[in-house]
Amino acid sequence: MNVEEIMEKLAELGSEQTKKIFMNHGASENLFGVKVGDLKKLVKYVKKDQELALALYDTGNSDAMYLAGLSVNPKLMTKETLQNWVKKANWYMLAEYTVAGVAAESPYALELARKWMESDEEMTAVAGWSTYANYLSITPDEKLDLEEVRALLHRAETTIHQEKNRVRYCMNGFVISVGAYVKDLHDEAIRVAETIGKVHVNMGNTACKVPLAVPYINKIADRDKIGVKRKTCIC
Repeated sequence: MNVEEIMEKLAELGSEQTKKIFMNHGASENLFGVKVGDLKKLVKYVKKDQELALALYDTGNSDAMYLAGLSVNPKLMTKETLQNWVKKANWYMLAEYTVAGVAAESPYALELARKWMESDEEMTAVAGWSTYANYLSITPDEKLDLEEVRALLHRAETTIHQEKNRVRYCMNGFVISVGAYVKDLHDEAIRVAETIGKVHVNMGNTACKVPLAVPYINKIADRDKIGVKRKTCIC
């Protein structure tokens, strides 16, 4: 299939109700409103065609961009393409999920996570924190720089409540990721989460809530899943 045919499929799968929901969450009007579950049904038409996936992202249509993230081979992504992707990620689903998931599995995960975290652009910064959090979930502990992760934990502890809106959400997610996926820093992440407490994020006209880090991590501990890595963070 080509871009035009995929876009026709997306238009057929979209609904005004889903479009309205996504726009309440911050999406621009350039979308059809396709549920993620329906997007996943189209992956088989795109997955083996890297150029098609890249072309879909470049349409600027949110549904097509999300589908591109589900379909692209992250190992083949260039640093320049990922930089282009983060610049075009104009709402949190693209920044925190599409871009961050692909970047975390790319050869440039840590380099870009570190760079993006320092950005004054909110969506770029959230992509950075989410990229690092995702990287922790798929990378063996022996390959992690635990001192760097610890330093980022302490940064979240001291600055989270002064950060931009969605950055606060992703910092909280980073603390959860450390507590859930990095055994040696589990206790420290719990302590940091207790210090941070409730994180206030404006979720717009939605019923979504910010997860409380300590109970979230403890649920994972109750299932004896602390330190169990994921095969992929692209979802």
